Amino acid sequence: MKTVILAGGLGTRISEESHLKPKPMIEIGGRPILWHIMKLYAHYGFNDFIVCLGYKGYVVKEYFANYVLHNADLTVDLARGVTEYHATKHEPWRVTLVDTGEATMTGGRVKRVARYLDKDEPFFLTYGDGVADIDLAALAAFHRAQGRQATVTAVAPPGRYGALEIEAGRVQRFIEKPPGDNGLINGGFFVLEPSVLARIEDDATIFESGPLEALARDGELAAYRHDGFWAAMDTLRDKNNLETLWASGEAPWRR
Repeated sequence: MKTVILAGGLGTRISEESHLKPKPMIEIGGRPILWHIMKLYAHYGFNDFIVCLGYKGYVVKEYFANYVLHNADLTVDLARGVTEYHATKHEPWRVTLVDTGEATMTGGRVKRVARYLDKDEPFFLTYGDGVADIDLAALAAFHRAQGRQATVTAVAPPGRYGALEIEAGRVQRFIEKPPGDNGLINGGFFVLEPSVLARIEDDATIFESGPLEALARDGELAAYRHDGFWAAMDTLRDKNNLETLWASGEAPWRR
């Protein structure tokens, strides 16, 4: 199965860094969050990626074009004009980078990469700013078992603030960022059948408010519940929290 990653948005809520680079290229532990997402998919054997580019897409292209250069020892023979690579750290990835336009909406970006997808095989779709410890092989198996056109991963977002547990007017304990109100949200990490592409009209189609809502009305949208770790990097605070987790060596999504 191929994996489509949406990596073309502006990332306005984390503009402290996104004014220099696209949001998926903001680094966690010295690596773009895009790399972390791809490592998660690769852990489950999904190594064929299609990255939808838009805002500052050239930064993503340059990163992958120079990936081997930046992850290997090398000898440059200036006299002969030859470069020899040593101890290269190759990822077993095939990465297709597609310029899907700066102003294109999420649905339009998916439509624009249709020619790179297999016509008779489902594909993953995810956002370029979220990580989780989700079992992607189980997600794919769930999708096939449901027999629906699409599957969305449902997650319970963490609470934004700490909470007080109070009894008889006294604080019993302080709970650091408990779960929210138990409502489930779209956590990304979709599996889609190729037939979903027909529900996307043009570049102006927002996948979440058009095709996704229609799929739900038609009974064609399954929900895979993920109760483990999930986090989206929407703000600089989110980025710093993920950075702290990674530095601890115990990041839940680490593979």
